[in-house]
Amino acid sequence: MPVARSAAKSAAISPAFAAAYDAVLARWPAGTTTSRLVTAHGMTHLISHGPEGAPPVLLLPGGGATATGWYAMAAALGRTHRVHAVDLVGEPGRSVPEDGRPIRTADDLATWLTSLLDALELGSASLVGHSYGAWIALRYALKAPARVDRLVLLDPTNCFTGFSPRYVLRALPMLLRPTPARNAAFLRWETGGAELDPEWRHLDALAADFPTVRSVTGPRPTAAELSTLKPPTLLLLAERSRAHDISTLAARARAAVPGVETVTLPGATHHTLPVGSPPETYDRVAGFLASA
Repeated sequence: MPVARSAAKSAAISPAFAAAYDAVLARWPAGTTTSRLVTAHGMTHLISHGPEGAPPVLLLPGGGATATGWYAMAAALGRTHRVHAVDLVGEPGRSVPEDGRPIRTADDLATWLTSLLDALELGSASLVGHSYGAWIALRYALKAPARVDRLVLLDPTNCFTGFSPRYVLRALPMLLRPTPARNAAFLRWETGGAELDPEWRHLDALAADFPTVRSVTGPRPTAAELSTLKPPTLLLLAERSRAHDISTLAARARAAVPGVETVTLPGATHHTLPVGSPPETYDRVAGFLASA
């Protein structure tokens, strides 16, 4: 879920946030590299893993999250794919928005993703997005289908249904005045106190103090728009998600998107993903991406 924060000219990272970021980055498998690429809306930071020249995959995190949380997914996909996990521009992480040209609209997000693919010298890639990252990925697949090979939506928000009112009410204090304590309390509530990587939980809490801009939001795609979705799509739903009703979400997706594949991840909640994804998640995603 995107978290609204006050505007900032640049994403200055505090020493505490940088240390927490590096602690989670250390979870990534051997051979991982990091880079920064110039894009249409600033400098974009990527964490990359997997053999050079292998089929490319972009991993897009949820709102308020960083690229670091994809380490288990990258380890699984990196056997057969070249994985690039992205810090969203304007969100917590090491991407730096360009002064004077912030991302303000969904079209800006699409321009940013196109310029990122161009900077990577990729004609196309598969997109895997969680939550808000899934909304970005879906909107881009609808706008630029030739640039998206396959699409994986991990408990997507604002794609097929809205948020649960209960979820929004519990998130409201964090949205109005984010603090590390409020971030941590909301995470405990949504996950039911699930055991998660403590270093990732610490980074997630510190994200509340990150000087980021207001997240870009927009309308859900219409049924008519969804009916035109071209890339093969896998929809992975968290069985115990409190963000939305997954039965309604799955039904609407199947009614609107031709050939969409839907899978429920047992025991998962919205915010245990992707760090605490059930082990079968990675086989599902790897198999789907390999079936082209």
